[in-house]
Amino acid sequence: MKSIWQQNLLELIRRTSSDLPPDVCNALERARRRERQGSPARWALDTIRENIRLARERGAPLCQDTGTLNFYGRVPVGFDVIALSAGMRAAVRQATRLGYLRQNTIDTLTDKSCPTNIGPGAPVMHWKFVRSRRVDIRLIMKGGGSENMSIQYSLPDAKLNANRDWEGVRRCALDAVLQAQGNGCAPGVLGIGIGGDRATGAELAKYQLLRRLADQSTEQRLARLEQRITREANMTAIGPMGFGGKTALLGVKIGVMSRLPASYFVSVAYMCWAFRRRGVTLEPDGRVHRWLYP
Repeated sequence: MKSIWQQNLLELIRRTSSDLPPDVCNALERARRRERQGSPARWALDTIRENIRLARERGAPLCQDTGTLNFYGRVPVGFDVIALSAGMRAAVRQATRLGYLRQNTIDTLTDKSCPTNIGPGAPVMHWKFVRSRRVDIRLIMKGGGSENMSIQYSLPDAKLNANRDWEGVRRCALDAVLQAQGNGCAPGVLGIGIGGDRATGAELAKYQLLRRLADQSTEQRLARLEQRITREANMTAIGPMGFGGKTALLGVKIGVMSRLPASYFVSVAYMCWAFRRRGVTLEPDGRVHRWLYP
């Protein structure tokens, strides 16, 4: 998986690290226009906008924490995933050498840095086999600060007065926003997974972050809940970076999966304003068919 495969995977990493997708930039700009000039919230969003501009122009990381690399691959049945995985790791090594990624992967056993960002479980790769001739690869770079603000609830929750229903989910989501405050580098995005077990629920929540900000759930109850949580979170006056203001969240995306009778998990994946999410569709020979999230 050298040559064109590695080259295009490297470019995917570079784009994800240094250039936010347009839907995120547009949402941040709308949030900026809502804040009063001279306010701390407007200053924060002005600074964020300048940060985005400089990173794009220089091809430099948007944030000093280039985060956990979460690759999501949809590949044809019978495709050599082992070779593609090796190509991904080679691209990560090269991206680290070139400065697109910071050396911020730690081997938990030795407590030492992994200088190439390759270590046990790093990068994270998810594979799904589909009936397609092309390879679809998407990448989320999830910073540690936002990951620390991610949380999982088990309903019922007496502290939140949250039962096993949509209202209980709403209470959990708003609690997650209130707990994050400025530590989540607001304005953020919530990916929420309802159901599953502890592991699959958390995975489902993070998977929601692959959705565009403008899309709505095809399940109307979920679509209404997404909109309500976003609206009510923005009424908390947490604002950008916790400085107060009108935008704490840019959006909420909710997914649902089955569960056991004894369990009702609500998993929340918090993503900061540096919503680094990109993707590419590749032909069978590794050539780019199209870039995703253009």
